[in-house]
Amino acid sequence: MSDNGQVRTSQGVPEAGYQRVSPVAQGRAGRRSAPWGRAVRGLAGPLAVVDLDAFEANAADLLARAGGLPLRLASKSVRVRALLDRALVAGFRSVMAYSLAEALWLAEHGVEDVLVGYPTVDRPALARLAADPDARRAITVMIDDVSHVALLERAFMRSGVAGGPPIQVCIDVDASLRLGVGALSAHLGVRRSGLRHPEEVVRLARATERTGRLRVRGVMFYEAQVAGVPDAGPRGARSPLVQLMKGLSLRDLSRRRPAVVAALEEHLGRDVLVNGGGTGSLQQTATDPTITELTAGSGLLCPTLFDRYDAFTSRPAAFFGLDVVRRPTPRLATVFGGGYIASGPPGTDRLPRPVDGSRLLASEGAGEVQTPLRYPPRRTGPAVGARVWMRHAKAGELMERFDHIHLVRADRVIETVPTYRGEGQNFG
Repeated sequence: MSDNGQVRTSQGVPEAGYQRVSPVAQGRAGRRSAPWGRAVRGLAGPLAVVDLDAFEANAADLLARAGGLPLRLASKSVRVRALLDRALVAGFRSVMAYSLAEALWLAEHGVEDVLVGYPTVDRPALARLAADPDARRAITVMIDDVSHVALLERAFMRSGVAGGPPIQVCIDVDASLRLGVGALSAHLGVRRSGLRHPEEVVRLARATERTGRLRVRGVMFYEAQVAGVPDAGPRGARSPLVQLMKGLSLRDLSRRRPAVVAALEEHLGRDVLVNGGGTGSLQQTATDPTITELTAGSGLLCPTLFDRYDAFTSRPAAFFGLDVVRRPTPRLATVFGGGYIASGPPGTDRLPRPVDGSRLLASEGAGEVQTPLRYPPRRTGPAVGARVWMRHAKAGELMERFDHIHLVRADRVIETVPTYRGEGQNFG
């Protein structure tokens, strides 16, 4: 750690001599200016940019919404080491990785506290972790099943390294909302951990620490049904059902989370890390006195899935530019590339969205090689050779499509940096 409590990394201090200006706060669907388009005019598309003014304003907003609690950066929503570094310098305190191999790579590059947000069965990565005392100090792995404990124990025994710290683990606790009984029950949230009750968590903690090779560092509760669900529908109207579901979820967690933590701390005889939150639920989760740290990531780039939240203003920061290669009709323009579909349940909300007011064709969508766009009545589409800017539905997934991204301020390219992919890293 540095003197101010931030995690040291190998690079990424923001350049001097540039004043932050207010970004164009137009996170909603529709037309948006792209002043940085001039900065990359001479570069061939497809290409991606990140607006640093919006990125930094979003980082400041997330830190303010965390209410003083340490904020962990979800790397899967960024996947660019230079941007991870910028967020850490801005005040994020640590990183949540999405793969153990990624966590090892980040630790090798100077990140001192990496929580792996998902369980792993990557045996080569587990072997590397077990054999490296420095990695065991920097990395905490996620578990929710005794099978994960067995894998970690086996890796430790096979490493042949007797000294050094134990492997640190965090227990993932189900934060979904369950309503009803029996056949009339409903599960609202993601399907992650099977652990919900204090006795289940304590039982796993007891199995984890049985040999002394592993140590329970804390627990995680990710309330996806609050953090990842917009408050308003596509037309901007707030949904009473969504508000009810979020309220019930937070009420359930305010009861269940303290009970789990109290039982675990009583069993272990020490305080534990308690992680929670997401971009869409930071303020609400921060009010729970049980929470010791929060996690967020998508809010740095604000993809289209984060346009309709009451808790914050969406400042889109990541865009990709596609070049027009055909003009089938005056109102149609066909761009090269564009089939960057987001993960999750299939639907139109997973498609990329143009920022100039054009729309994808329902019959073709976003294509593998080309994407036709329809412009409104009485509006002519751009000429062959022009560039159309679009936004992705999710944050970090866009970066898997590009080797490099351009960091821009207004009409200037400040830096061109590699993505994970550009550094030859693919973590799945």
